[in-house]
Amino acid sequence: MATRDKGMWILLLFLLAGIVLGGLLGEVAGKIDFLWWLGYGQTFGLTEPLVLDLKVLTLTFALQFKINVASIIGVAVALFVYRKA
Repeated sequence: MATRDKGMWILLLFLLAGIVLGGLLGEVAGKIDFLWWLGYGQTFGLTEPLVLDLKVLTLTFALQFKINVASIIGVAVALFVYRKA
């Protein structure tokens, strides 16, 4: 049971690394003329932060996802590497 839980955490770590590194690559490559398509994507989430003011404590909530082609490729590569490991 412990190895299965450990495998799940490693998979999530691989997927997170694929999303972050792919998104970063997409942002950088999107500025290059012939690699513009790697930066193509959508942003969705809360555009304006949600603020909860309790007079003693103020909480601000905001969450946005920016998915581009490179981040999807990064997830695919992460899954491929995870399967091989």
